[in-house]
Amino acid sequence: MPDASDGKLQLVEKHPRAIRWMHWINFPILSVMIWSGLLIYWGDSIPPYQHAHQVYRIGIGSWTLVRLFPDWFWNLLNAPYRITTGLGWHFLFMWLFAVNGVAYAIYLAVSGEWRVLWPHRKNFIDALWVTLYDLHVPAARRRGMPAQGKYNGAQKIAYTMVVLMGAGSLLTGLSIYKPTQAHWLTTMLGGYEMARWEHFWLTMGFCGFFLVHVAQVAMAGWNNFRAMVSGYEIQQAVSSKQEAADVQAVDGSE
Repeated sequence: MPDASDGKLQLVEKHPRAIRWMHWINFPILSVMIWSGLLIYWGDSIPPYQHAHQVYRIGIGSWTLVRLFPDWFWNLLNAPYRITTGLGWHFLFMWLFAVNGVAYAIYLAVSGEWRVLWPHRKNFIDALWVTLYDLHVPAARRRGMPAQGKYNGAQKIAYTMVVLMGAGSLLTGLSIYKPTQAHWLTTMLGGYEMARWEHFWLTMGFCGFFLVHVAQVAMAGWNNFRAMVSGYEIQQAVSSKQEAADVQAVDGSE
């Protein structure tokens, strides 16, 4: 490592191997889960506009503002009449999703990584400034990015929400997979139809997170992406005094 006082670049460890493995394993698993889930939900669109629950629509009561997924979307997925295919893939990959998710939660707890992930009160204010900064709002640009550690405030909130959404997906999925055996869980979630609704919109939340996450990674550049692949990030070496000041600033925000 170069001398921290000469202004050179240094290689800094950022993501542990376990975090990286579970991150990349989860990507194809979740992709298959979403694809197979859509094959299952296709059945709710036939006949169109005639299902009382109408899981994927936005509206109040019988009034519908918009229904998701037009016919061209289903044809693009080759979804019509493939419900059993979707069920088969969904029931297979749900166990992989559950094992990977539980392993991730255990690792966070045992390793202490949860401490750098869990948001504090000030992080919610920081997240607002980070969002405004990314949107190129002049006031936020003049103010600059808030002091941060491994993750900024917006990342802490987003990544914590994803963990909670994963837990919610497992619980709602179990309640509609085994509504009789897990009747107590299905009842707690508001009944079978409500559990389906919750499961669907959690999935849409994952899709929204994925789009924003990919956009943010692209904006952050190759160095950020490389850190999730190799575990190391190239950073500008700073003096010991500056490093101590940065640590103090971050600790003061926690």
